[in-house]
Amino acid sequence: MRHIFWAGDSTVACNKFGTYPQTGIAQAFDRYTKMDVAICNHAVNGRSTKSFIDESRLAAIYNDITKGDFLFIQFGHNDEKKNDPKRYTDPHGEFIVNLGKFVNVARNKGAFPVFITSVERRLFDENGKLKPSEHTEYVLGMKEAGEKFDVPVVDLFIMSRNFLEKTGDEASKKYYMNLEPGEVSWAIEGKKDNSHLRYEGALLYAGMIAKGLADLGEPYSTLIADTEYLKETYDIEING
Repeated sequence: MRHIFWAGDSTVACNKFGTYPQTGIAQAFDRYTKMDVAICNHAVNGRSTKSFIDESRLAAIYNDITKGDFLFIQFGHNDEKKNDPKRYTDPHGEFIVNLGKFVNVARNKGAFPVFITSVERRLFDENGKLKPSEHTEYVLGMKEAGEKFDVPVVDLFIMSRNFLEKTGDEASKKYYMNLEPGEVSWAIEGKKDNSHLRYEGALLYAGMIAKGLADLGEPYSTLIADTEYLKETYDIEING
């Protein structure tokens, strides 16, 4: 078996029944992988590169990852939190330094690191136009780190943003955790959440990552099952 180790935040993490239908992207990603690929999801809600490292979660990956495995690194949402010194990182400073630590863990064990930019939030203005993003500097920081450390970058940020712009405010709601009153027992009053994903959204954005990996070529494309079919389904979803 080959393994994909995934480090990230709540947009990636596995969810239990108590928060259904919330689903992390890594939770849905095995729908796109070959049968010899296993997902080892280390993503945890609320973590930034800084807090993930400080809590020794990267060390846990180092203990288990082996030659020929992959380390997917997907952060940004919580590195942005300026009011929380335990999580905040400067996008062109500490964020890049921390990303380098993830790269070192992978390469020291003979594994392949991959950077994945943050999925965009579903935030539209009163005219139905997608708002400017809060992620931009961290996307640029990750791309800068990709060049510095010679790591491929799958730009989920631009793919998800393009999808939201083309699909629009109303039609895109079903992909995010916006719940009607009484829809689920754990949020009986309803919920407005344009950051986290339902299963439909996790599956959609996992497919975008799969396409990004397929476009990178070997060895990354070898993880993905039926890349020709993937191109067709991706185009359907992009068109809403």
